[in-house]
Formats: sequence, structure tokens, C-alpha cells
Amino acid sequence: MLLRCSSLKCKLLLPLPLPLPQLITTRLSSCSTVTVNPTILKQCSSLSHAKLLQQQVTVQGLLHHFTRHLIATYIALSSTIRATVLLLTLPPSPLSVFWWNQLIRRSLHHGDPHGSLALYHQMKAHGWTPDHYTFPFVFKACADIPSFSAGTSLHAAVLRSGFDSNVFVCNAVVGMYSRCGSLQDARNMFDELCQRGIQDLVSWNSIVSACSRASETNTALQLFVEMTTRHWVSPDPVSLVNILPVCAFVGSSMQGKQVHGFAVRSGLVDDVFVGNAIVDMYAKCGKMDQANKVFERMKLKDVVSWNAMVTGYSQTGMFGDALSLFEQMRQENIKLDVVTWTAVIAGFAQRGHGSEALDVFRQMCNCGSQPNVVTLVSLLSGCASIGALLHGKETHCYAIKFMLNLDGNDPRDDLMVINGLIDMYAKCKNVAVARTMFELMPPKDRDVVTWTVMIGGYAQHGDANHALQLLSEIFNMGNSLKPNDFTLSCALMACARLAALRLGRQIHAYVLRNRYDCIVLFVANCLIDMYSKCGDVETAQVVFNNMPEKNSVSWTTLMTGYGLHGRGEDAIRVFDEMRKVGLVPDGITFLVLLYACSHSGMVDHGINFFYRMRQDFGVPPGAEHYACMVDLLGRAGRLDEAVKLINCMPMEPSAVVWVALLSACRIHSNVELGELAASRLGELESGNDGSYTLLSNIYANARRWKDVARIRYLMKNTGVQKRPGCSWVQGRKGTATFFVGDRSHSQSQQIYETLAELIQRIKAIGYVPQTSFALHDVDDEEKGDLLFEHSEKLALAYGILTIPPGSPIRITKNLRICGDCHSAITYISMIVEHEIILRDSSRFHHFKNGSCSCKGYW
Repeated sequence: MLLRCSSLKCKLLLPLPLPLPQLITTRLSSCSTVTVNPTILKQCSSLSHAKLLQQQVTVQGLLHHFTRHLIATYIALSSTIRATVLLLTLPPSPLSVFWWNQLIRRSLHHGDPHGSLALYHQMKAHGWTPDHYTFPFVFKACADIPSFSAGTSLHAAVLRSGFDSNVFVCNAVVGMYSRCGSLQDARNMFDELCQRGIQDLVSWNSIVSACSRASETNTALQLFVEMTTRHWVSPDPVSLVNILPVCAFVGSSMQGKQVHGFAVRSGLVDDVFVGNAIVDMYAKCGKMDQANKVFERMKLKDVVSWNAMVTGYSQTGMFGDALSLFEQMRQENIKLDVVTWTAVIAGFAQRGHGSEALDVFRQMCNCGSQPNVVTLVSLLSGCASIGALLHGKETHCYAIKFMLNLDGNDPRDDLMVINGLIDMYAKCKNVAVARTMFELMPPKDRDVVTWTVMIGGYAQHGDANHALQLLSEIFNMGNSLKPNDFTLSCALMACARLAALRLGRQIHAYVLRNRYDCIVLFVANCLIDMYSKCGDVETAQVVFNNMPEKNSVSWTTLMTGYGLHGRGEDAIRVFDEMRKVGLVPDGITFLVLLYACSHSGMVDHGINFFYRMRQDFGVPPGAEHYACMVDLLGRAGRLDEAVKLINCMPMEPSAVVWVALLSACRIHSNVELGELAASRLGELESGNDGSYTLLSNIYANARRWKDVARIRYLMKNTGVQKRPGCSWVQGRKGTATFFVGDRSHSQSQQIYETLAELIQRIKAIGYVPQTSFALHDVDDEEKGDLLFEHSEKLALAYGILTIPPGSPIRITKNLRICGDCHSAITYISMIVEHEIILRDSSRFHHFKNGSCSCKGYW
């Protein structure tokens, strides 16, 4: 070690091989000033050595010679407190501000922005003046927290200290406002720089990045063009990495291609970050061929390059290519990171392959890779897709142990996981647990996704009434929370399930008021579905006609609506129009067509479409298409042809095929075939309450009461419970619900009196109760009394009592309407001034002037 004398009179340089304590005690009597060669302090490998050095120099009264070097040593050893204590012993000076900057910077480097701010305030409190290097570090700390209030206070300090003309400081201000979510303030600062003419490339990069972060993509693109064309500022790699994700976000592959061309011409394409951004841009624009070309030509690739390709293939539906690339990464021993694993897990989950997603997750954990929030959310989506409640619960436990409520966690990450858990439980039909998690969250912590997954869970797998109640709560919150397109789609789904036309119209009005004329495609599709299932297919057609953009779902949804209403000709018209615009029909399209033909009695058309789907369109019929054909032939009484078709199926007939045959046997009272269909259902272990009820009805109609009793005993013995018939009707004061023989309504007496009067009047014009639908071994008079109390008749009587003449009465039943009720309502439509629109579990019936739209095909 060396000790150097800094006196002008002494040029002595002493070699000192002594240990550190002895070195310090060496006296140099001939010198007035002594400093330590920096190499001595650099040899301090631990905090204890540095503290010992400080102790010795303090004892010898030489501390002032060592202070700055000791500060540097303590900073290097991450002892911020000791460095600060020493720094405060120095008098404030512009030269020594360097050490404050080092301390603030190191605190930032170690992920402690609050510590950086505290150091800045301590520095100011002791009379030190920040310089133009200090402010950028402190602005970054404000952005990392983020703290808008601290950032604005610091900006004021910049203005007072005269650094508002320093481009480096002003660029930091732009970045701070951007990351604190105040794009307008960032833009104001940038505009001031431009007015003064001091903006540089970093200024442009900062404001483009700010617009990109705030999703102001068009503004970001405009600024980039302005930078390169009006101000002739040549982009650097950071510029390109900023703008390429913007091109990807808006799907502008053309502008992305122009940036790519510039990167090639300027040689920046060889930068791995630029190359990765180009690959990612093409992938997100769905241009995987171009993405692959850039990927193959990259001289240097890292795991980000591979991830961009794997994710791109996965998100564009080319999941086979994604898996191939994933396996190639493993074969070439490229280290897989959390993004790689997550892309594959998400790909499986999005395609409903939850088991495969779980398997990849296990492999990921076995490889020692730690999942992140996106991984868990993707995994929960996979569990939801296959109803894997047990695996979902395991994922929940993992989240509790390793991710939720940990110190330093971003609350937004926790919220993403909780939202994923609520969604998983709801889609696994455990809506009660989902609701419990929802209620345990403080209302202020719920975001629009939280509300949406809960509403969606109720709409799809729970109680649609609860879904609409939650939507009402959102509307009652005012401007603090607004439903998004997914929220409204889920709510429209609930309206469709309940046939809640009034509320569906209110949601439609809300969409028009808040989205003007531009309705998101999938919301428009949900509106078509809602109107169709609420009995107003004409309005569904209007919504369809006004859509600026349509996809195959739009056309298929409208066709389904016409099929539900027995309007097969209109369904075929829509199919022909769909072909004219160049859309290719698929299996779902033909399934909807066959359904429409079946419910409209268009047997020959249905047979024609069934055989043409393979010959003319290359779509092989599946089991569900055969089931539709069996239903079509069965409704028309062509049971022998239906059985022949089943015997010729190229695959094993599924349960739905036998249910279709059993239903046809119920219509045409064919006991022998009904027993065959029921037997096959039993072999498939697919017996449900509907199958048992159909067979029981067949036996009852044939007056085989012992077989009816046997079926009921079998149901009881196997734990199968028949769903009670339930009907609901929209009145002036909301929706009223009725069960068989229901007398719980406050107007019950008036309802029964009205119904009794109606029955008497229609009997006078020819109505005869069809007692075969009273499935009990009692006399005909008692059967008539049983039929009198059916839920759809009670709902109709309530509707006539409460709805003004001339207005339609809309009734929904959870089961198929019984034959006697169908006959009675047909007669009632002759004597009341209402169109009666009844939706059962199979289709719509429009009763008017003594006829029904189903024409007997129900």
C-alpha cells in the first residue's frame, strides 16, 4: 500500500506493506498535509474494514483527509447511512453534490425510489443545492413510485432553481409526468422544449413513449412522423423500439413495414432490441410469414426473439407452429423464461385444452422457473375451460402462498389474480365461492374486470337475475365506474337468458348514448342474440342491418334467431346473403340451418342442406348434425327414416341423437321406439330428468300407468329429480314468476278468477282440455283441474290483468310448453287483444288470432 504526501515541499512516496491499523498510526512529521491513495480504500472488501479505517483516521485526526474516499467506499459497499453521515460533515459545495447524486442513483438502482426521495429532501434540508444531474435521478424516483404530487413539487423546484432550460432535466420531467399518468403535463413540457428550440432526440423519444404508454397511439404515430419529416431528427434504436409496439397495437403493418425499411437502410436492424421489436410488431399484426423472415435473418437472437415468435404463433391461431418452436428451443438448450412458458400455457388455455395447460405448468415448476401473474391468470383460464375445479383450487393455494398480499407486490397484480380466481370459480359452476371472493374485496379495490367476471359468471352458470342486479349496482355508482364492452355483453347474455327485453333495450340505449354510432362488433352480435331470444327478431334484423362490420358470428346469430321463431325461409335467406358476401359456411352454420328447417317443418330443405354440406361445401356432418336430422324427420313423423339414418351414422350415436328420437316418439306416441331410445341413453349413462320425463309421458299417453310408476321409482332410486315447471312474464311493475299451482302472488285470487273466466269462454268456442298431458292415473275431470294450474296459464292470466290491451304479452317457460297449454293459449289469442309471445326451452311461439307461428312443429 502507498501513502502519498500532498505537500508541495515533499515528493515522498512511501511503500507501506503494513497492515491497515499500523499504516494509519505511521507518523509523517515532515509533511503538513496527507491524503490516501485511492487504491488503499479500494482494497476494503468489507464494511468492517472500512469502519476500522474510519475509526483509525478519526483517532489520528486525519478524517478530513479521508472523507471523500470513505464516502465512495461506503457507497460501493451499499452502506448508505454511513456515507450520508460522512457527507453531512462536509460543507455544501457544487463539487461535493456529486456524492449526493451517487447516493440517490444507487438507491434507485437497488429499487428504493422512496429512499432516493428521502435523500433528496435530506440534502435540501442541510443546505445543499441540487445540480442538473440530481434532478433526473429524483424525477425517475417520482416516476418509479409513482408520485404525481412529489413530481410536481420537484418540477416547481426546477423552475425556481433555473434548470428549466436544461434539456436533460426537462426530458426527465416529460418522463416523470408520463409514468405518473399525466400525459397532458408531459405534452406541455415537451411543447415548451420545442418552443425554446432545445428539444433533442431524447425529448422526442420521451414524448412518443409517453403517448404509447397512455394508449394515445395515433398521437404517438403523428409525433414520430413529425420528428422524422418536419424536424429531420434521425431515429435511434430507442426511437424504433418505442414506435414499433404502437404500430403493432393499432395493427398498422404498413407503417411498421416503413419503420422496418428504415431500420434496414440505417443498419439499426442488427440491434437485437430493434430486431425483437420488428418481429413482435409483425406477429401482433398477424403477419407471421414476415415475422419469421426477420427472425431467421437476425444475426443475434436472445430468448425475447424466440418468445416473440412463440407468442405470435399462439395468438394468431397457429398453435402447432408455436409448439414446434417451443420444442426447438428446448432441443437447442435455449433457456426458457417465464414468458416462454406462459405463452404456451395461455395458448392451450385459449383453445380449451386445460389439461395440457396444467401439464406445461407442472413442467415449468419442475424446471425451476417462477410463474408470474400472467402465468397464473392463464392457468386459471385453462382450469375454467375444462371445469377443473380441483386444479383451480390448487392454483388458488399456490397464489396464496407465493403471490398474493406479499410485501412489495403491485396491488394491480394481486387484483389480476383475484379476478382470475373469481372467473375460474364462476366458470367451474361454483358461483357461491366466486361471489364470496367478490364480496370480500373492498368496493374501492374492485375494477371493471372484477364486476365483469362476476356478472359473466352469473349470466353463464348462475342466476341471470343476480347478473342484472350487479349491472344495476354499477349504473348506480355514477361516473366512478363505467361498464366496458365485455360487461355489457355479459349483461346482454343475462337478458337473453331471462328474455328481459325491457332491460335489454335499456342496455342498447346506454350503448348508443355512450358509444355513439360505433358499436363494438361483439356487442352488436350480443344485441342480435338478445333481441332474438327476447322475441323481437325484427329489431335483431335492424341491428344487423346497421352494423358497419359483420363477421360469421353476426350472420349465424341472426339465422339462429329466425330458427328460434320458426321462420325457416328467413334463415335460408340470410344464409344465401351470407354466401353472396363471400363468407364460407362451416359446421355451425349448417347446424343452425338444420335447426331452422326442423322448427319450420321444411323437411325437404333440411335433407337437401344435410347432403349438400359435404358435397358442395366440404363440411363433414358431425353427431350434432345427425341429431338435427333425426329431430327434423321425427317431427315430420318419418320415424323409420330417422332410425335408418341413425344406423348409417359413421360414428357412434351420441346422447343428443337418442334424445331427439325419444322426443319424436313422444310426439307420435311410438312406445317401442321410445323404449329403444331410452335404453340406448341408459347405456350411455346420459339419463337426465328430461329423458325420464319423455319416456314417462310416452307411457302415460299409452295409459301404461305401471310403467309410469316404474319410471318415477327409477328416478327416485337414482337421485334424478324432475325440474319443476316455471314461467315468468314481464308486467308493468317488473317480472312475475309462477310455478305449477302457485298461489303465492299477491294477486293470486284475481289471477285464478281471470283464468277460470278465460277457460269458460274458450270452451264455448271449441276448446277441449287435452287430458293426455295430465300424467296421472286419475279421472278426466281431475286431470282438467291439474292442467288448469300449469305455470304458463297462470303467467298469461297475470299478463292479461296487468298489461294494457294491444301490447304483446311476453312469457318464458323453463321447460317445453305442454300440448294442452298450447291449445288453450291458441284459443285465448282469439278472445284477447294481445299478441302472446311464449318462449319455451326449445323455441318461440307467437299466438295471434287463433293461430301459432310454430304451425304444429314444436
